[in-house]
Amino acid sequence: MVDDLKTGTYGVDHIGLSVRDLASTRDFFCDCLGWRIVGERPEYPAVFVSDGHDVVTLWQVQSPGDAIPFDRRANVGLHHLALAVVDQAGLDTLYKRVSNWPGVVVEFSPERSGAGPKIHFIVREPSGVRIEFAFDPRLEEARKAQ
Repeated sequence: MVDDLKTGTYGVDHIGLSVRDLASTRDFFCDCLGWRIVGERPEYPAVFVSDGHDVVTLWQVQSPGDAIPFDRRANVGLHHLALAVVDQAGLDTLYKRVSNWPGVVVEFSPERSGAGPKIHFIVREPSGVRIEFAFDPRLEEARKAQ
């Protein structure tokens, strides 16, 4: 019975993204979003970044010029990475910063997700990975308390 099933997992350890330009994507996460580098593997090359809650591994593709951009309607794989934002003011501030960051393409500006109340926006970071930033007022107090 499903009610008796206990999960064998405990959250997400990390998310690994293959990127076309490791330096520009690292700079986006660290300089634009304020994440910090928590590890590196120069021989791969890879950089591990964290916002203090989650870790994202950025892996440089072998041949950036030959890399095929992801098409969410045609390819199997990560559709997008969704990052939570604590409050509406933070989402608005982040949108202004992210949308003006070099190499970022805005897919859509802040809007309700479906009927709401969640508000989100999606961009493609400098290597082309789709990233959603979302604020859900139903979770605001819990996230501010962390």
